[in-house]
Order: sequence, then C-alpha cells, then structure tokens
Amino acid sequence: MSKIEDAKKILKELGLPVAQQNEISACTLLALCGIKPQDSWSKATRNSQKVSKDIMAFCKNVYKKEYAPNTRETFRRQVLHQFVQARIIDYNPDNPSLPVNSPHAHYALTNEALEAIKTFGTKSWKGASDKFKSEVGELSKKYLSAREQMLIPVKLSNGKTFKLSAGKHNKVQAAILQDFAARFTKGSEVLYLGDTANKDLYVEKSVLKELGIPITAHSKLPDVVLYDRKNNWLYLIEAVASHGPVSPKRVIELEEMLKDCKAGKVYVSAFPDFKEFKKHSANIAWETEVWIVDFPEHMIHFNGNKFMGPR
Repeated sequence: MSKIEDAKKILKELGLPVAQQNEISACTLLALCGIKPQDSWSKATRNSQKVSKDIMAFCKNVYKKEYAPNTRETFRRQVLHQFVQARIIDYNPDNPSLPVNSPHAHYALTNEALEAIKTFGTKSWKGASDKFKSEVGELSKKYLSAREQMLIPVKLSNGKTFKLSAGKHNKVQAAILQDFAARFTKGSEVLYLGDTANKDLYVEKSVLKELGIPITAHSKLPDVVLYDRKNNWLYLIEAVASHGPVSPKRVIELEEMLKDCKAGKVYVSAFPDFKEFKKHSANIAWETEVWIVDFPEHMIHFNGNKFMGPR
C-alpha cells in the first residue's frame, strides 16, 4: 500500500469526514508528518509548516503531486481547517497571537495525533487510534450531529415522519405539508416529496401508477404532489425559494407528462414570502394558484372564475 493510501486510511480511522479522506488531505498529512515514500510511520515528526512554502512544496518535491498556487485556499478551507477541528493539528502553535491573515500562519501536528500516527501499521494502532478518538472525539460524528440538528422534521398524513435537509427551499416544502395541506387539501395524501439532498425522498409508487402517472418520470414531478381522493384532484406544488414557479412552460411539460392521468390538476407555486413571490410573479402561469408561507391562510388565484380547482 502506498503512503498516500496509508494516509487516507489513517484519516478515515481517526474519524475524519469523507471529504477529508482524499488525496490532497492525505498529502497534507504526509507533509505535516514529514513522511517520505520509504519511511516507516514511526518516523513521523512534529514540525510547524506553512501552506505554500512547506506543505505544498513537500507534496510536489516528494510525492510529485503538484498543486497550482491558487489552490492554497483549497488546502486551508477544505483540509487544514478540518484538521484543526479534528485536533489532528494545531494552528499557529509557535505564536498563537498571530492575526488570522498573517503571512506567518503555520500548522503542526498535535501531540495526541502524533502519538497515534506513529503506531500505524503496528498492533498498537487500533488501541492508539481508539484512544485518540475517545479523547478528542470524531469530527465526522460532530459534523453528522450538526447536520441532524439542522434537519427539518415533517410528518405526513399517513403518520410517516421524515427529516428534510436544512435550507430555505425545504422550509417551504415543510410548510406546504404542515400548513398548506391542513388548510386547503384536508384529507389529501402525499404521493411525492422531494428534498434538496434526496430528490425522491418519498414516492407512493402504487397510487401514482393507479392514477396513470409514469413512475419512471417521477424526478420531473414538482417538489410536492398531493392527492385528494374525494374530489379526484391532484395538487402539483412547486416550492419556490430561488427559482422554479409553475410557469407556462412548466404547465405544458407537466400536462404532457400527465396526459394519461384522469385526475383534475391543481397547479400551485409556493413562496416563502411576498418578496420572493414578486421576483417571480411575471413568470407564473395563468389559472394556477399561489400560496405564500408568510400568509398561510390566504391563496392567490391567477385569473379564472373559480378560486381553487383543476384547470
């Protein structure tokens, strides 16, 4: 196994996130340890190093991995910052009072990391790496915990609970399920729910097929699809946070995709606030509905002789 692959394994087993288990992270670790291709990990040392002069130069001269000068920020933001958070390295250990943007900024392995890394490849490695993680914690788990805290919980009408990834777009989706559906589509069932991190978070395939909606094309469906069996109405709702209301073009696309669906179609553009609505108002199709999260009890109907209903 090459030293770069060794370094990737070390980072993984010390609890670094997947994004810091790549080549650039591995080369950075090798530079910070001063480990050359033929060295044993027991020879790892702790020396303060600067990004360009030391770390990037080591990658180029020793491992023939040359990174462009403008990738200095990539090293800092996508590797070194995470190494500091994971307690793999210390920031400015020789002079902690240096300002943030100082040209003399430097990094060095922590004593705890060095102690563990020197045992890699020996029987002591597992115990040493476990000790390191128990003492400083695993960054991957910290990141996961932070993401979990940011997730938006939603409960479907059938009792199933999901967590949408954080973000303005998904907050609108959560409001659609919790506020819009309760006010305007009571008794409806969720047939489709997307998510910015998981496009097909929830798909009720059997009912979609029953209604004549091509299941293989569900990725082209709006963000939320609700079905009112009593009225045989299908609510096709776009959650608009930065783009994508139900435009004339979108209506034509959906009508073509849903040509075999006999349910009445209700098109809705949902916005987080009036400001976002105004940005897109000129692109909203006539005879569709608009709902704004900030005014949940009201609907705006774009023309037509009825407030709510299929086209």
